[in-house]
Amino acid sequence: MRRSKLETYVAILSVLSQKGPLKLTHIMYKANVNCSVLSEQLEFLIKQNLVQEMKLKKSRVVYAITPRGITVLKYFRELTQALPIIDEAKSQTNRTPLLY
Repeated sequence: MRRSKLETYVAILSVLSQKGPLKLTHIMYKANVNCSVLSEQLEFLIKQNLVQEMKLKKSRVVYAITPRGITVLKYFRELTQALPIIDEAKSQTNRTPLLY
């Protein structure tokens, strides 16, 4: 099943909050996002000041979550606990067919 953009953003923020500053490829594997989508998502998160791009020695670039990103992630986790989202596919497979 395909993830929404919001779910992808949360996956990226979660990886960065748990693992610390990471290179693009490490985020890609840990968040399970392809490279072109990840680049697009990171660009959005940087513009929103949720992630920062840091340049290290020898033009090595890593990405880190900002304090604002940690706050947004915390609020998202609280929201998902308060309002559990029911997967439509699960609810549909659990239904018994009506027989007439």
